[in-house]
Amino acid sequence: MTERIARVTRNTKETQIDITINLDGAGKADFDTGIPFLEHMLEQIARHGVIDIKIKATGDLHIDDHHTVEDIGITLGQAISKALGDKKSIRRYGHAYVPLDEALSRVVIDFSGRPLLVSHVKYPDRNIGKFSTGLIHEFFQGFANHALATLHLDCFRGENSHHIAETLFKAFGRALRMAVELDARVSDVPSTKGLL
Repeated sequence: MTERIARVTRNTKETQIDITINLDGAGKADFDTGIPFLEHMLEQIARHGVIDIKIKATGDLHIDDHHTVEDIGITLGQAISKALGDKKSIRRYGHAYVPLDEALSRVVIDFSGRPLLVSHVKYPDRNIGKFSTGLIHEFFQGFANHALATLHLDCFRGENSHHIAETLFKAFGRALRMAVELDARVSDVPSTKGLL
């Protein structure tokens, strides 16, 4: 099997991001972003997606977290797209429901080549500690656009904003794992078009 490993570096005047991923990893996480809550959420993706993710990010955190969070989403999407290559033999679709106490969320992903984010998530609080809950949308928007994926996020219930966010990231990791998994019964691209 060809190794599905990718490294992407993205440098702008606002952020410098370096991401390495292994789609067939063991769930190892190594983060240095300056944003502790985001790192906690990224660890959920690695662990539940069983994907090795290493991220080094430097950004204009003296302004706020926005550019860094969004650009990590963008770069992670680019890295996963690069690691998937021609997308032959992948399952393509993934979905997961994840509860955490009172919160319940669902994530559905399709590596369709058509970027789209549909999000139906409301947070009771504007912030989780110092982290703005609005940035979660920006992270997933950046990911969907640059992974060329259709991504649906739904939270059915929840009263604790931390729980809601964590169910989304855990469900995203599990849906991602399913979608990028290789299917031994499929030797080509999983599409009647022959292209994703």
